[in-house]
Amino acid sequence: MANSDTSERIDALETRIAYQDQAIEDLNTALTEQWKTIDLLTRKLVMLEEQVRTGSYIADPATEKPPPHY
Repeated sequence: MANSDTSERIDALETRIAYQDQAIEDLNTALTEQWKTIDLLTRKLVMLEEQVRTGSYIADPATEKPPPHY
């Protein structure tokens, strides 16, 4: 009887560990994707900051058409 109880407890623990391993893997995958997104957004932000700092985002008035009301 004790052997059967021990076996059931071990089976329950193994099942639980298997689900926890899968949950950890799923979380790791999600975290990895989020870090890729964060890295991409950080690089874009640095690029935009550089454009603002250098003024390259400002249109050249010589190449711009006048507004329609002129």
